[in-house]
Amino acid sequence: MRYEYEILEEEVAYRGFFNLLRLKLRHRLFRGGWSRVLVRELFQRGNCVAVLPYDPRRDEVLLVEQFRVGPLKNGDPAWMLEIVAGAIEPGETPEAVAWRELQEECGCRARAMTRITEFYTSPGGSSEKITLFWADVEAAQAGGIHGLSCEDEDIRVHVLPFEAAYAKVEDGEIDSAIPILALQWLALHRERLRALSSPPEDRP
Repeated sequence: MRYEYEILEEEVAYRGFFNLLRLKLRHRLFRGGWSRVLVRELFQRGNCVAVLPYDPRRDEVLLVEQFRVGPLKNGDPAWMLEIVAGAIEPGETPEAVAWRELQEECGCRARAMTRITEFYTSPGGSSEKITLFWADVEAAQAGGIHGLSCEDEDIRVHVLPFEAAYAKVEDGEIDSAIPILALQWLALHRERLRALSSPPEDRP
């Protein structure tokens, strides 16, 4: 089959803190031919980065806690444990945003910043694409309340042993997709990261 689509009409249905587009489109079908004309709303918030701050020497993870409006209609707790994240502004690179957001939300700098992957958060209705990094940080110096007052940020930093952080994924206390994905990645790569960070004489 040919992977083709046509956007027949596009309008801005809402413009605010986020934007909502209304599209009329059609696309090729697996069985051949074209779909009927579909009307779809597309949530636009721009692309973002997420950063997992991890200290492989101490085997500790930095998580951030803040108020989120998303869970309210489901009756879930609105203060969520997440990882560092922020929007990519025009002209910025994901790497530059990752360094900046780590400083703003955790008050610390990284020894190194490593890209893990890119992924869509909800491609059925949102254009948001996340670039995920892990940051090699000094956990002993982290903690406290952070965030930009001009952006109404009120962020508390938690420093947890990896096992304690991952237990919060398994028991459902961490119920946001981005930190779940990041911590699962760390579970797969943690021993390698710890081995690389150890002094040469301690390596197997």
